[in-house]
Amino acid sequence: MGRKQGPRAGSMQIWPRCKAQKFLPRVNWAPVMTTSLKTPSKPNFLGFVGYKAGMASAFVKDSTPESMTKGKRIIVPVTILECPTMKILSVRFYKNKKVINEVLNDNLDKELIRIIRMPVKKIAAKELIEKIEKENNFDEIKAVLYSEAKKTEIKRTPDISEIGISGKLSEKLAFIKENLAKEISVTDVFQKGLVDLRGLTKGKGWEGAVRRFGITYRSHKAEKGQRRVGSIGAWHPLGVRFTVPRAGQLGLFTRVHYNQVVIASKKFDEKDINTKRVFDHYGKLNTDYVIVSGSVQGVQKRQVLLTSAMRPLKKHSKKLYELIELR
Repeated sequence: MGRKQGPRAGSMQIWPRCKAQKFLPRVNWAPVMTTSLKTPSKPNFLGFVGYKAGMASAFVKDSTPESMTKGKRIIVPVTILECPTMKILSVRFYKNKKVINEVLNDNLDKELIRIIRMPVKKIAAKELIEKIEKENNFDEIKAVLYSEAKKTEIKRTPDISEIGISGKLSEKLAFIKENLAKEISVTDVFQKGLVDLRGLTKGKGWEGAVRRFGITYRSHKAEKGQRRVGSIGAWHPLGVRFTVPRAGQLGLFTRVHYNQVVIASKKFDEKDINTKRVFDHYGKLNTDYVIVSGSVQGVQKRQVLLTSAMRPLKKHSKKLYELIELR
């Protein structure tokens, strides 16, 4: 009888399989900005922080060109993300991909100042930005935003993330000055279209090689267990290679869902959504929200970073749904 052979078990695309260091992942905004420049529009933020409320079924009208159900009413699975308003915490000025200056906003809550423990300068933020603008010693601008999570029912501590801005350098400066003291709503940033969703998967703790990599069971007569790898490598050279399926952490990994379709981006209306659905393990919605087609990684209340689509595909950008009712 010949020995069993087959392709390796488990993907080596993402390695190492370890816990993420923080809930909101860092984003390389350069390719996102490059994509946004191909479709010129008014300068705007390229990302927004939301919280996963749960899933539902949406009754929609399919307006996708060349679709078999075009013009018909269909039911699609959707995920609701609650997105409280965000404010600018600070403005970062870059030179050769390094932060050369950071201006802290002077319109901050006392509670937030205590949490971040940053010294607040007496000079107004607008004056500092204008001073840096005159020096003209920077080639990129990004904003650090924080979510007003206290408006929701799930937490009070804000989530802080650096967000890129679309447009030319002069347009970005004008946009920052205009929105320095304003509350930014998700309806101002994302409407119908494609987004990328970045967040953490559901954590499952320490798991064996069968669950973690999908290896097959050994024979019931095998020594030292069925749910393990038969050979983890040669005696010489000594050592176990990283490609060998081993037990370890499963879940709580940073993953990106590309080209998710935004069905609706809505202002909060208590009669609109809370009368139809109270989400398990989450509760009622109290702020603006986004309805995204399909599922989203992570558990309820998990932070999710919505960003502009980095590599939009034609077949995804053609998908158009008109929301009729949420179930």
